[in-house]
Amino acid sequence: MTKILVLHSVSLVRSALAALLRSEGPFEVTSAGWRAAVRQAECLRPDVTVVDLDCPGTTAVLADDGRADRQVLASPSSVLVLASTGAPGALHRAFRAEARGYVDKDGSPGRLVRAVRKVAAGERFIDASLASAFMEADPVPLSPRELSVLARAAEGDSIAEIARTLHLASGTVRNYMAAATRKTGGRNLIDAIRISQGAGWV
Repeated sequence: MTKILVLHSVSLVRSALAALLRSEGPFEVTSAGWRAAVRQAECLRPDVTVVDLDCPGTTAVLADDGRADRQVLASPSSVLVLASTGAPGALHRAFRAEARGYVDKDGSPGRLVRAVRKVAAGERFIDASLASAFMEADPVPLSPRELSVLARAAEGDSIAEIARTLHLASGTVRNYMAAATRKTGGRNLIDAIRISQGAGWV
C-alpha cells in the first residue's frame, strides 16, 4: 500500500485530489493544509508527498532548510509537485529542493497517478510539457534561506515571527532581507517581494 500525503491550502482541492488518488490504486491517502502538514508527515511517513507549486506556503517549505519545514520534506526524493508551464521560476525552486516528480496541472488525472507510482518506486517523473519551462527558468539569485525569509515576509510574517519559525536571530533575518532586496534590485523589501513573485521565485 503506497502512502500519499496531499498538501494544499484549499480544502476542496486537496479533498478532490485525495479522492481521485484513492479511486485509482492501492493508495492510502491523507490530505492536509500547511498548518497540519508537519504533524501529518510525522504520523504518516508518506512514500509520496504531493504539493501544488501555486499554493501559499509551498515556497516556504521548498526553499527553507529550517528544522520544522524540513520535517515535511524529510525525504525530498519523495516529493511530487503539481506545476504549470507559466511558472518556470517555481519549477526551478522545486528542482533545487530535489523534488522527484513534476506533473503538469493541465494534464490528465492519469498522468498524476502514473507520476505517483513512479516516485513511489524511487524513479523520476517529468511531464514533457514542463521540459521547456525548465529550460526557460532563469537561475534564482537568492539563496534557499533568503527565499524562505522573503516568502514568509510576503505572507505577512513579522521579523520576530520569521526569526522564531526559522530559528534565527532577528538581526540575521534583517540581514537576509537586505541581501534579498539587493540581489533582486528592489528599492525596498516590498519591491523585492514583488520582483520575486513576478519571477515565480516566491
